[in-house]
Amino acid sequence: MAPGRRLVRRISSTRTFAKVAPHLIPSMDRAVHRLTRGKVLLSALMLPGVVLMARGARTGLPRTTPLACIPEEGDTWLLIGSNFGRTDHPAWTTNLLAHPDAGISWKGSTVAVRAQLLAGEERAAAWQAALRFWPPYETYQSRVEREIRLFRLVRR
Repeated sequence: MAPGRRLVRRISSTRTFAKVAPHLIPSMDRAVHRLTRGKVLLSALMLPGVVLMARGARTGLPRTTPLACIPEEGDTWLLIGSNFGRTDHPAWTTNLLAHPDAGISWKGSTVAVRAQLLAGEERAAAWQAALRFWPPYETYQSRVEREIRLFRLVRR
């Protein structure tokens, strides 16, 4: 593993990162994504990422959220609702529960997807894949009493 990636893993596991990152990273990602017409996500320089386009759970209004993802074979993506190890589920997970038909911006293309909340053995297998992909997820889970939500996005 590259030293830079190891450092990012260590930093991203800290409580300070959990307090600061949710305010900085999405804003930077949105700006860069907009300026590059959907071709670049700044955070994707370290982890693969998508911009999720979903409707708000209560308002139904369009919401865009830059997120790390785990691309899978067969045009599917895993999204992990870690919220950087903060106590509440991230709002985007509630939006997907209410409105599972959504879209993502993936490598400059818009893809229509349907979100599936994972449970049982399917969730357990996806969680192990997430931990292999980005070990700090284990630290995030250890900080919270809630079970971190995992979604599989399937191309529609």
